[in-house]
Amino acid sequence: MFQIITLHTGNATVSKLPISPTPLIRHEDECPSERSTCGWRHLLISRQDRDVAAWVHAVDIDGAQEHYHRQATELYYVLDGAGSVTLDGETHDVRTGSLVHIPPGVVHGAQGRMRVLVVGIPDISDGDLFFPEAGGSAATDPSRINPA
Repeated sequence: MFQIITLHTGNATVSKLPISPTPLIRHEDECPSERSTCGWRHLLISRQDRDVAAWVHAVDIDGAQEHYHRQATELYYVLDGAGSVTLDGETHDVRTGSLVHIPPGVVHGAQGRMRVLVVGIPDISDGDLFFPEAGGSAATDPSRINPA
């Protein structure tokens, strides 16, 4: 079902890179919505879709509980609003037009009201959502990152 291509970059070769054979167009007002750790998310591309490189949700954040993922990377792009994002205990101001890159294992949360486009690579399953222990530091958890 995939078209296989091989990329040559200098001496390195990357093979078996899948390309989805079918383009995809979604309209947010026709997509399912659900409550999440971060607020309401609108599932533009989700785990139910096949042959996609990432999932994409439009999320209405109104405060987000601190959590982390062992396998997934997340990108937050602030579409509207302002607030702050906490990354491993350090707080950063964000506003419309800000982009935040969150690698696996980084404990993150958000404060304020924002509309954010969230891209996850790969799809964040329910099994890849973890919360720091109360009173403990997730930074000392050796299993925080799973190099699967």
